[in-house]
Amino acid sequence: MSAKIVSFRRGRKTQNVLQAVLKLSDVYDRESAKKYLGKRVELPFSKTSIKGVITRTHGDNGKVVARFHRGLPGQALTKEVKLL
Repeated sequence: MSAKIVSFRRGRKTQNVLQAVLKLSDVYDRESAKKYLGKRVELPFSKTSIKGVITRTHGDNGKVVARFHRGLPGQALTKEVKLL
């Protein structure tokens, strides 16, 4: 199973680089997205990997919010994330 980083979690004037909105593959509603809460995710990035955990759903279209342990760089947008 994989997911794609769609956006940072953000407000009108700020963005939180520790949290990202993920679009899960083959998940299209909130109820099936709830099954992935608490799952660990990993973004392979250059020589290291950035690890996080899925914390909540985002909207009704199967998107989720993941909290990462390190801040994500801007190049992480539209990258694939592995679910562990």
